[in-house]
Amino acid sequence: MSAAPRFAPAETVRVHAWTPPGHVRTPYYLRGHVGRVEAVIGTFHNPEELAYGRKDGPSVTLYRISFASSDLWPDAATKDGDRLIADIYEHWLEPET
Repeated sequence: MSAAPRFAPAETVRVHAWTPPGHVRTPYYLRGHVGRVEAVIGTFHNPEELAYGRKDGPSVTLYRISFASSDLWPDAATKDGDRLIADIYEHWLEPET
């Protein structure tokens, strides 16, 4: 059984700025950026572990996170309110401080 979700909708979170070797599911351009939890999607086996055939690890919570496009690409011509949505697993997230 997995633990209760650490974050709730409307909370702000930061994506860890890690650069681990191997297979990861978090886009590089989101690392270190702050976003808002839009939804808790559910718990699933960690795809980073599944990529190596490890199927017996604990499940992790998956979140739908939105990011302001202007925060991700400050030099791009974005409109106010433009957002990018990404699904990110809990172990990649930390509270925004």
